[in-house]
Amino acid sequence: MNAQPTDDRQPLSSLDTAAARNLATTTKTPPQMQAVSSRWLLEILPWVQVSGGTFRVNRRLTHTLGNGRVEFVSTGTQVSVIPAELTELPALQGFDEADALAALAERCVQREYAPGDVIAALGTRVTEVVLIAHGKVQRLAPGPYDAERSLGVLADGDFDGDRALTAGGTAEWPHTLTARTRCTVLALPLDAVSAVAERSPGLRAHLDGVAARPVPRQNRRGEAAIELASGHSGEPVLPGTFVDYELAPREYELSVAQTVLRVHSRVADLYNEPMNQVEEQLRLTVEALRERQEHEMVNNPGFGLLHNADVRQRLHTRGGPPTPDDLDELISRRRKTQYLLAHPLTIAAIGREWNARGIYPATVEFEGSAVRAWRGIPILPCNKIPVTPEGTSSVLALRTGQENQGVVGLHQTGIPDEYQPSLNVRFMGINDQAVISYLVSAYFSAAVLVPDALGILEDVEI
Repeated sequence: MNAQPTDDRQPLSSLDTAAARNLATTTKTPPQMQAVSSRWLLEILPWVQVSGGTFRVNRRLTHTLGNGRVEFVSTGTQVSVIPAELTELPALQGFDEADALAALAERCVQREYAPGDVIAALGTRVTEVVLIAHGKVQRLAPGPYDAERSLGVLADGDFDGDRALTAGGTAEWPHTLTARTRCTVLALPLDAVSAVAERSPGLRAHLDGVAARPVPRQNRRGEAAIELASGHSGEPVLPGTFVDYELAPREYELSVAQTVLRVHSRVADLYNEPMNQVEEQLRLTVEALRERQEHEMVNNPGFGLLHNADVRQRLHTRGGPPTPDDLDELISRRRKTQYLLAHPLTIAAIGREWNARGIYPATVEFEGSAVRAWRGIPILPCNKIPVTPEGTSSVLALRTGQENQGVVGLHQTGIPDEYQPSLNVRFMGINDQAVISYLVSAYFSAAVLVPDALGILEDVEI
């Protein structure tokens, strides 16, 4: 006969913990979100109230011609310039004859240079316009003590020698162009330009008109000069002057980031303790909108900082990684640089270059956090600055505030149903499935008041 199993457990003298958990309230956190970043750009920008929805930046009249960059297309190893992009050259700005531009583009000669090769030598006659399709080219000139000094780096889209187009064949190279990396260059021979001009009366007339055009008096920033007198004695006739303004100033309209938040009425009615479900859904949605806002303020083609820096404020590293020399040149291009923004990977690359040179910059306290700094300027992380598949990124240098003629953020407070400054939440109704909808909108933009308020160190290897 089989023995019956016996229960050796002792009877409980108190409530079992497994049973007690059914009645206990757990300690819980609000819903967490990994995509939240520091968003330093939104923190450091002074925000300007734009009551009319549009912000106009009035500036002094500036005489600038063709200060953009040339773009190229490539087919395999063959590179060609886009004909319309040749109008970025000052001498061709405003010229719109497509056939003549196409003929000039066809006559560009592709050349390859190795590091150290001389592309153009100081003092020699300029016989071609140099268009840099890829690579970095150093401009060098004699220094005051027989040593060469650097005049900066040219890179993708830059050009040189273009003044020879209107100089009548008498221009000489004022510096030496030397390849720092492997370079692909398109050369536009002046003889080819003359040949096209003989068959295109419009091109000849345009070039002759540019050569005969009087050069307006301007200051070192390119603004129309204000005539002044100083150091005189007696009663000379003082110059008359006025401050001319741009006739078509830039206007920034507020951009918007929006989404529709949907919450089922059953959830809103029955599951609001101890945390309000609608509030938690809204909090996470607002975080995502703020992340998108910072992304747009960095990358938007219309008003994003990466796309709105003046070409003269765009620099390239002397080699590849960001060295202390590159950072010094970046901050020296403007007065009162207040912040440097870079991707965290770029900041790590900067640290490696410091360590390689035995430089250990001190950190500074900023908004309660210890951050790296260069020359006392905090270097703030911004993961919205893109990193290319080739492993390059950019470093932004900013001066902020209207009082400093810097970079400002734009928003409008006091909008209907405002939940946060310039962000509102509007009830859209309940549909047939008992789902409640809320329209969540954030309005914003950014403006660069003067060109030297923003500088970019481009193509930084990380």
